[in-house]
Amino acid sequence: MEISIKEIISVTMILFAIIDILGSIPVVIELRNRVGHIESEKASMVAMILMILFLFVGQQLLNIIGVDVKSFAIAGSLVIFFIAMEMVLGIHFFKDQLPETASIVPLAFPLIAGAGTMTTLLSLKSEYQTINIIIGIVINMMFVYFVLKNVKRLEALLGKAGVEILRKAFGVILLAIAIKLFRSNTGL
Repeated sequence: MEISIKEIISVTMILFAIIDILGSIPVVIELRNRVGHIESEKASMVAMILMILFLFVGQQLLNIIGVDVKSFAIAGSLVIFFIAMEMVLGIHFFKDQLPETASIVPLAFPLIAGAGTMTTLLSLKSEYQTINIIIGIVINMMFVYFVLKNVKRLEALLGKAGVEILRKAFGVILLAIAIKLFRSNTGL
C-alpha cells in the first residue's frame, strides 16, 4: 500500500464529480424544508461508512444477493429519477413516509452514496490503491459535511426565488443523470 498524492487527487476529483454535493444543494434544502432538520454529521458519517464498506465488500455483496453492478446502477437511477421528478414537478411520491430527519435516507443513501458513487468505487478499485481511495472518500465527506452544515446560509444567500430556480434546474440535470445512468446500464 502506497500513498500517492496524484492518485488521491484523481480519486477525490472523480468522487467529487459523482457525488456532486454542490448540485444537490437544492435537494438538500428541499429535504430540510420537508422534514425540518438535517443531521449533517450523521449523514456524512453514514455515507462515508457505506462507501468504505462498499469498496471492500460491494462486489461480493452484489454477488451474494445475485445482483450485478448494472442492475444495481439501474435501481439507483430509478431512485434518482423520482427525486428529480419531485424537484421538477413539485410533487411528492412518498408523502406519508417522511422521517423526522433526512440523514440516512434519502440523504446519505442514495443522494451522497448512491448507485453512481458505488459503481464508481468498484471501478476505482481496479485502478487505484485502496488507501488512496479511502483518503479521497474522507476528503469528499469533509466537503459534504461542510456543505450540509451550511445549507441554511446557502439558502439565505440564494433567496427563495434563487432556491426555486436552482431546484428546477438541478432537477432537470438530476433527471438527465438518472436517464444517462439507466441508458448506460441497459444498452438503450
